[in-house]
Amino acid sequence: MTRYSLSNKVVLITGSGRGLGAATATALTQRGARVALADIDLSAVQRVAATLPNGHSLALKCDVTEIDSVEEAVRRTHEEFGRIDVAIANAGVLGRGGTFRTLTPEQVGGVMSVNVDGVVNTVAATLESVISSRGQIVLVSSVFAYINGAGAIPYAMSKAAVEQLGRGLGVELAGHGASAMTAYFSLIETDMIRGGVDADPHVLALLSAMPKFILKRIQPKTAAAAIADGLERRQRSVTVPGRWRPVAALRGVAGPVVDARLASDAGVRRALAQLENR
Repeated sequence: MTRYSLSNKVVLITGSGRGLGAATATALTQRGARVALADIDLSAVQRVAATLPNGHSLALKCDVTEIDSVEEAVRRTHEEFGRIDVAIANAGVLGRGGTFRTLTPEQVGGVMSVNVDGVVNTVAATLESVISSRGQIVLVSSVFAYINGAGAIPYAMSKAAVEQLGRGLGVELAGHGASAMTAYFSLIETDMIRGGVDADPHVLALLSAMPKFILKRIQPKTAAAAIADGLERRQRSVTVPGRWRPVAALRGVAGPVVDARLASDAGVRRALAQLENR
C-alpha cells in the first residue's frame, strides 16, 4: 500500500490539551502535519500550541458533547487551514470507579456523553471533509473494549461502542477512498489514569487482582508514535503494547474463560466489595 504522507496534512485532534492528544500533536507536527488542537480547556491547548512549530497549529475551545461546539471547531479549522484530512477522536474520560450497583444513571451517562456522543459528534462534523480529501478517521478505543470491565463498566461499554463505530466506518469509507483506524491502548501514563486509578486505592486493588500484564503502562509518546505510524500505513487498527494483539484475536475463546476466572477469584471479589461498600 502506498505510504500516506503526513506532510502538510491537516489534522483535527480532540482532547489535545494534555496526555495522548498533546503527544499526538507533537508527533504529527514532527512529520510535517498541521494540527487543530480542540479541547474544552482552551488554555491547555494554547500551551501545547506554543510548543509546536509556528504556523503548524491552531488552538480551539471545543466541548465534544455539544455538536455545535464541534462544528464551530471544524469551521475555524477550515478557515485557518482550508480543509481537514484527518480527524482524531481522542477526547475521553474514565469516570468514577465503582461497581455498576453503586453508580447512578447520571454518572454512567456522563462517561457515555464524552466517550461515545463526543466521538459521534467529532466524526459527524468532520466526515465530509475527510471523504473529500480521501483522508482518515482515527478513533481512540482501549483494550477495555474487549476485556472484562468490572469496576469500570461505563468506560468499557463506551470503548466497545467506539470499536464498533470504527469497524463500521472502515467498511463504509472504503468506497470513497478514505479509511478509519481504531487505536487500542492499555493504561497510558496520563493525568486521567493518575487521577482515576492511582489516586483510588480500591481501583488499584481491583487491577492488582487481575492478570499482571494488564498493569503494564505505556507512555503517551509511545501511543502517539503508534498513531502516526498507523496513519502513514493506513492501518485499520493499532494495538499497543503488542502483547494485547493475541488477546484481541482470541477474545471469542478467551473472553468467557477469563470472565469465569474473574467471577470466582477471591481477590477480585474482595476488591469489588470494597468498591461497592466505600
